[in-house]
Amino acid sequence: MAPSPGGEAIRRHCDHYSGHLFDHLDHRKFGDDEVDVCIVGAGAAGGVLAQRLAAARLRVVVVEAGPFWDPATDFVSDELATQRLGWQDTRLVAGRDPLKLGHNTCGRGVGGGTTHFTGVFLRFHASDFRTRSLDGVGVDWPLTYQDLELHYRQIEHEVAVSGPLRFPWGEYHGPYPYPARSAVSPNAQVFQRGCAALGIESCVPPLAILSAPHAGRPPCINRGFCNQGCKPNSKFSTLIQHIPQAIADGAEVLSDCMATQVEVGRDGAARAVLFDHEGREHRQRARVVILCGFVVETPRLLLQCTGPGHEDGLANSSGMVGRGVMVHSSHDVYAAFADEVRLYKGTPVLATTQAYYGTDPSRGFARGYTLHAHGARPVELVSGLCGAGLWGLELREAMREYNYLARVTMIGEVLPDQDNRVRLADERDAHGMRRAVVDFSLGEHDQRLIAHAVGRARAILEAAGGTVRHVAPDTAHLLGGCRMGDDAATSVVDGDCRCHDVPNLYICSGAVFPTSGGGNPTETIMALAARTAARLLERARRRELTAV
Repeated sequence: MAPSPGGEAIRRHCDHYSGHLFDHLDHRKFGDDEVDVCIVGAGAAGGVLAQRLAAARLRVVVVEAGPFWDPATDFVSDELATQRLGWQDTRLVAGRDPLKLGHNTCGRGVGGGTTHFTGVFLRFHASDFRTRSLDGVGVDWPLTYQDLELHYRQIEHEVAVSGPLRFPWGEYHGPYPYPARSAVSPNAQVFQRGCAALGIESCVPPLAILSAPHAGRPPCINRGFCNQGCKPNSKFSTLIQHIPQAIADGAEVLSDCMATQVEVGRDGAARAVLFDHEGREHRQRARVVILCGFVVETPRLLLQCTGPGHEDGLANSSGMVGRGVMVHSSHDVYAAFADEVRLYKGTPVLATTQAYYGTDPSRGFARGYTLHAHGARPVELVSGLCGAGLWGLELREAMREYNYLARVTMIGEVLPDQDNRVRLADERDAHGMRRAVVDFSLGEHDQRLIAHAVGRARAILEAAGGTVRHVAPDTAHLLGGCRMGDDAATSVVDGDCRCHDVPNLYICSGAVFPTSGGGNPTETIMALAARTAARLLERARRRELTAV
C-alpha cells in the first residue's frame, strides 16, 4: 500500500525537527521575525485556518502545545496508551455536576481532537443558530446556517465524507462525496432493529471516514480504534490533511510549544504570542493572532493576559471570557442480549437518528438530541460503569457480560449558563500559568432533556430484544467560553470570530459557539474556521491586514 501524502509530510516534518527544535527556535530570532498570522492550536479549526491562509501566501506560524504525532509510530491499538492524545495536564473542576475532562473532551498535539474523534460529521440545523428567536431559550448566533452552507460543502468534499444516499434530517440531505459505509456493526444492527420496531427513522451517519480510497489513503477496514487514533489514516484528521497541506504551502508548525501570553502593544493591538519550549520562553511576533486552543485553554490564556486597559483579562470588557461553557449531555444506555453483540467490532458509530432533534413542546423542554449506536471498548466501558456507581464484585460481574451488551449514546443540547465557566485557580503549573477551574452544573431543563433521551434509548434497546442493565452518566464536546455575538457588551467576538476589544485578535474554535446544538460539532467548527479564513482574507485583499 502506498503511503498517504499526509503521512509523508508528517514524516518529513518530524525528521526535520526531531532533536533540533530547540536550536531551531534559537536561530529563528523570534523577537525580530514578524509573520502575518500566528495561530495557537493545531486542531480542527487551527488546521483549516493554517491551510487556507498559507495557500493564500500569508506567512503563517502555528504554535501547538502538544507533539507532532506520526500515526505510523504513535497510534496503537491500546486504549490506555492513547489517552495521551487528549489533554492530560491538571485541570480543576467544580459545580453540582463537575465535568470529567481529558481524552473525552479535548485533544493535545497536532490534529487536536480530530485525531481521536469518532468521525461523525454532522451539520448543525438552521434552528441551531436561532434558538432564542424560535424557541425562547439560549441566544441567537450572529450568523445563520446559510452563512456556513458553502463552507460545510467545501469541507465535506475536502474530507471526502462518506454518507447515506439520503440523510433524513436538517437542511442538507445529500448526496455526500462518497457512499455510506456498507459494513454495519452488530451494535448498529441492534439499534436499527429497535428503531424499526418503534417506527423511528434511522440511518448510517455521514462520517469523515473513507468508504473508498482517496488521495492515497485506504478505505476503512473496521479496525475500530477511531477514538484511539486511526493508524491506517482512513479517518480524517487535520494532522494528516490540512496541516501537511499548510506546511507544503510554507506554514511553520511549532509543536511542544505552550502558549503562555498574548503580548499587547501600547495601542491595544496584539503584537506577539509568548510560548514555552523546554523551559525557555520564546516570542512570535505577528500582525494577526488567532487563538484556536479550544474551550478551557483559550479563556485560561486570555484571563492571564492582564495589564493597563485589560485588568480583567484580554478581550474581556464584557466579562464574558470563560462564561457560558457548555457540553453535550452524553448518557450511555447499555442492554444485554441473548446473542453476542461485541461492542468493540467496527467503527464506533454506524447508525444514528435525529428524530428528536427539533423542539417539540409536548416533551416539556425546548431543543433536542441525537441518538447514536455507539460501540465501546473494555476500558471505556469500565470507566462508564464506575461512573454509574458500580465497583468491586458488581463491576466484575457486569464486565462478564461485555460481549452481550449493546449501547446507545445521546448527544443532547445543553443550554448556555453564565455560571458554567472557566476561571483561574491560585495554583500554577510548570509554565508559571495559573491552572484552570471549570465550574459546571446541569440545569432543570437539561435534566428533562436527558430523562427523555434516556427513555427513548431504553425503548429502542428493549424493542430490539434487550434487557437494560446500566445507564452511565457522561458528557462530551466542550463548547463556549468566548461567545460570538453582535453586541460587544454580551459577547467576546463578532460573527467573523474577531475580538470586539482587540481588532487583530481572533478566536476560532468551539469556544465561540453561543449554543451547543444537538449533534456532534466538529464539522461546524471546521466550517466556521473556513469562513473565518475567508473573511480575514477579504480584509487582507482590501489592505487592512494590520487591522483584520
